[in-house]
Amino acid sequence: MKLTPRKVLAALGLSALAFAAPAFAGQEAEVAATATSLELSTPAGPALWKVVDEDTTIYIFGTVHALPKAVEWSSSVLENALASSDSVITEIKMTADMPTEMQQLVMTKGMLPAAITLRSLLNPEQNATYEAALGKLGIPAAAFDRFEPWYAGMMMSMLPLLQQGYSPDSGVEKVILTKAGDKDQQALETIAFQIGIFDQLPQESQVNFLVEASAGIDEIKPMLDKMVAEWLEGDADALAKLMNEGLTDPTVADALLYSRNRNWAQWIDKRLETPGTVFVAVGAGHLAGKASVQDALSALGIETVRVQ
Repeated sequence: MKLTPRKVLAALGLSALAFAAPAFAGQEAEVAATATSLELSTPAGPALWKVVDEDTTIYIFGTVHALPKAVEWSSSVLENALASSDSVITEIKMTADMPTEMQQLVMTKGMLPAAITLRSLLNPEQNATYEAALGKLGIPAAAFDRFEPWYAGMMMSMLPLLQQGYSPDSGVEKVILTKAGDKDQQALETIAFQIGIFDQLPQESQVNFLVEASAGIDEIKPMLDKMVAEWLEGDADALAKLMNEGLTDPTVADALLYSRNRNWAQWIDKRLETPGTVFVAVGAGHLAGKASVQDALSALGIETVRVQ
């Protein structure tokens, strides 16, 4: 599988753990106060859907896991949906213990054997691309030598965004959970499951992920800016074109996106058996394009209605 910068962002954007990932090897991301190039006019509003039956309402909202501080995306429709909900459901449970759990899992699943270094898995051309990107980020060449390529690729995708003004503290999930206060919080997946998606990719795919992230280091923020702009406009079709069409490998696309969409549709189907109102917040890429969560729900005979 060849991963372009668009595919790298698609893979990154499909996982909430990307911006929950701690930076290891002593490398802390320096979050700059750089102004974003996004147009910050009043948005039409990110897309919000709902599923209803006689006694249950499930709102489904597409999120962006990290944003610049200046981006405004809330609306009265969204606020009312959240306020009326009994529970908030995110991809993974976002608690104070999450960074520690993530670190333990990465140290278990994301480390190379002692006799192998990350750069030893790369050919000279790949190494040159990778080390040049690390230099642009101001990170030593050996920073991620102990880690598997998937983790280094994730960090290479995330750090340019953090250094240029994107922050998980401004991400949609963090804001929603703050607004939700003491409402019940649940999750569709575990951190271990999401790490497993990346960890189980073939080594060649992991290396391609890392190298393409490195090669496109200068394109990562401009591309995410474009995706966020479409998200703010509520243009799910344009967002799908930017994000999901880059996933051309059927096996990888199914693992990262489509099978999870089907799983979540089944969760929603089951949840409709319990009365109440629920607010589900998942990455916007899952709610755009073919084989989306909405398509998976339709295959189960469940209609989704867009309310924003």
